[in-house]
Amino acid sequence: MLISALLVIVGIALLYFGGELLVENSIRLAKAFGVSSLVIGLTVVAFATSAPELAATLTAAFKGAPEMAIGNVLGSNVANLGLILGVSAIIFPLYATVRFIRREVAFMVFVTIVIYPLMATGLHLSRLEGLLLVGLLGVFIATQMRETGTESETADEEAEGEAAGERPVWLSLLGVAVGVGLLVGGAYALVEGASTIARSLGVSDRVIGLTLVALGTSLPELAAAIAAARRHEGDLVLGNVIGSNIFNLLCILGFTSLAHPIDVPAKALALDFWVVLAISVLVLIALATQRRLVRFEGAILLALYLGYMIFLYWAKG
Repeated sequence: MLISALLVIVGIALLYFGGELLVENSIRLAKAFGVSSLVIGLTVVAFATSAPELAATLTAAFKGAPEMAIGNVLGSNVANLGLILGVSAIIFPLYATVRFIRREVAFMVFVTIVIYPLMATGLHLSRLEGLLLVGLLGVFIATQMRETGTESETADEEAEGEAAGERPVWLSLLGVAVGVGLLVGGAYALVEGASTIARSLGVSDRVIGLTLVALGTSLPELAAAIAAARRHEGDLVLGNVIGSNIFNLLCILGFTSLAHPIDVPAKALALDFWVVLAISVLVLIALATQRRLVRFEGAILLALYLGYMIFLYWAKG
């Protein structure tokens, strides 16, 4: 048990530092190649902070733990919206544009709905369905990339881009590679430790995936969101969280099922999916009605997340 607990701690630490390293160097590369800040937040940063989920989900799938694989993705999306948006809104109210709500937030809800019939058909995500998800991901990225030339940057952003360009590109590439290596190692340690703890405590892989693994792999998003909220950068918080949720569903489930088809636990469709959909719709409604998430709403999101976590461990399965 002690060794398993140490593996979990080491895994979370590696995921955190690996995610930070990957995010930092991904942003430097994007700036060096002249990609706009909006596109960076919704694509590069979102993908980079979702990399821990990808590594952990792939590891769980290949180790024959489909409950943990699916639980990690769904649990991470709940953590992103309940924990990360909740804490961020409590620190500083988050404001969103009408365009962002109608496009990115609505697309996140749409993708969440699309996932259900794919998972419900035979309780299995096949390679063909994975290909469909990856195709939708391509559409999302292409749409964001078309915005690159239309987004105007502030003088500060341009100065940051110039500063990023002064650093050798190969050094940023090396940082990305090291970050990915830390994520893969951290994911393996976390899944190994969490699986052992789950079995010894009589808690199912599904619950561990939805809680401990999901929280551990969401640490990069949480760290980035808190830092951005403290600097009153609400757009960065919303872009990162909404983009990460889209990547979790399309990229992680898509590429994982392409590499190794995933069996979908019935309980994931009976409860966990509906929790993800409900909190996604709740965030959409809150933003659509007043174009912001205030501290009171952040407290509600956080309370819903904590309540869900308590229920999962109370039910143990």
